[in-house]
Amino acid sequence: MIDSMFLTSQIASLTLRYVGSLMVILMLAACQGNVTRPPSALPETSQIPHQNPLLKRLYQHHAVWQGTPYQLGGNSRAGIDCSAFVQLTYRELWGIDLPRTTAKQRLAGKHIPRANLKTGDLVFFRNAGHVGIYLQNNQFLHASTSSGVMISNLYNAYWSRHFSQAIRIAPLD
Repeated sequence: MIDSMFLTSQIASLTLRYVGSLMVILMLAACQGNVTRPPSALPETSQIPHQNPLLKRLYQHHAVWQGTPYQLGGNSRAGIDCSAFVQLTYRELWGIDLPRTTAKQRLAGKHIPRANLKTGDLVFFRNAGHVGIYLQNNQFLHASTSSGVMISNLYNAYWSRHFSQAIRIAPLD
């Protein structure tokens, strides 16, 4: 009788641990939902229309940085955060110096409606002040906390829900 009660108690304890672990795994998996296409489905640099040199440069930049891990405060290929990636991209591609932090980058340009986004515009999100660079067709380039430097879709449920504003720095060439 005592062995049976002990065994029942152990099974109940293991079941609770299993259910708890499963809940944590499901919650973490839901947080990973910002990837819209696997890297192999991204356009090759040679497939990018030549009539948009800005877009071509951004995709080439992505090819160099893709998969670089996210690191808060980082600013190199060893690890980079979102605002440093945006700052570095603008400096390297267009010679434009942006502020280092997302909070200051929000103030660096002219606010534009989401419907009027153009290649190179900055897109901001409410989740801890996240920022990325708009590409085209609702895609944006950013340093994701979960996957590092990557391309995501603005209309993904997570990003759409957290979108806060977009700005245009200047006409880019």
